[in-house]
Order: sequence, then C-alpha cells, then structure tokens
Amino acid sequence: MAKQLSYCVLKQIFTRFHAAEPEPKGELHHTNAYTLLVAVALSAQATDVGVNMATATLFKVADTPQKMLDLGEEALIEHIKTIGLYRNKARNVMKMAKILIEDYSGEVPSSRAALQSLPGVGRKTANVVLNMWWHHPAQAVDTHIFRVGNRSGICPGKDVNAVERAIEDNVPVEFQQHAHHWLILHGRYKCKARKPGCATCLINDLCAYEEKTT
Repeated sequence: MAKQLSYCVLKQIFTRFHAAEPEPKGELHHTNAYTLLVAVALSAQATDVGVNMATATLFKVADTPQKMLDLGEEALIEHIKTIGLYRNKARNVMKMAKILIEDYSGEVPSSRAALQSLPGVGRKTANVVLNMWWHHPAQAVDTHIFRVGNRSGICPGKDVNAVERAIEDNVPVEFQQHAHHWLILHGRYKCKARKPGCATCLINDLCAYEEKTT
C-alpha cells in the first residue's frame, strides 16, 4: 500500500483527469433511476458489457418496478441468464420491485439508507445510484478503485470503506463528483491489475507506485 499522496499532488492528478475527460460517464446503460438501480445490482461479479447485453432487451419491456413484477421472475431469468448469479439476482430484483411499489410508490428512494435496505443493494450500489442519478458526490469503491487507490497513493486503505473515506477526506472538493468514475476508468483501461500501462499513463510522474512498467 502506497502512502497517501499530498493535497497538492492530488489536485494535479485530478486536474489532469478532468482535462482528459471533463465529464466521465458510467458504462452501464439505463434510462431512468430504476433501470440504473437494476443494472448496478446486476453488475455484481459481472462485467458492464455483459450486463448491457442482457438489459438491452430487458429494459424495453420492464423499465419500472410494476412492469418488472408483471414480467415475472422466470421471464426475467431468461433475459439475464448470461450474467453470473442470475437466479439469486432475479429473486432480489423481483423482491426489490415489490418493495419499491409498496413502500416508495414505485419510485427509487434518494437516501443511502433507504437504498441499502433494498434486496441486493449494498453500499457500493447505493453510492453509484446516488452519484449517477442524483449527482451526490458519493464514492462507489470497486476492485478497480481499490487497486488504483492503494497502488498509486491517491486513496489508500485496508478495505473498501477506508478507500471511500480516503477519497472523501483527501480529494479536492471540486473533483468529488466525478472522482470515482475517473478512478474506475483509469483502473479499467490504464492501471490494469496485471499489466498497468505506466509508460503511457498521464499521471505516471505523480503516482507513488514503485513497480512501474516501462
């Protein structure tokens, strides 16, 4: 684990991220808060590409909690059976739809506590929805951010909660809204687990990683 980088270095890093991609976007396809919530819940232990392939047809017929209930669990399974843990995820999606209708008038709640009370929704999923739909500067820490944060010194921590706090505590506030997207995309396409692309990395000179590739 690298040592936490200074404020000045972090400001330089995120200034570069912003210059390269001013408005980074999540890669899960969605049309409203509900489809975003479902897509993120389905993405656990699955790729965004795989989820998007499955939801391309699903969201055409079930883009609200009521339509999801009307579709039914078995039909839902047919749409998402290419995704890992699809049976358990299907059960959770159906339970979630029922709760949203009964307790939230069919609307997706906008508080972290309410979101996390839904079946299949953990803190990371809740944070993604809060950030992407309601533009709250919530930090959804996945494996990419955990790796990049600890490798680079941007937001080191022993677990995902510690990394989340490191982002919130240390990244300049003007970059908080998009911080987790910049870090996810950087980890997904540049700072990869096995072969990080250090030679062409835009923050190579600021990163604390001692085993940079050439």
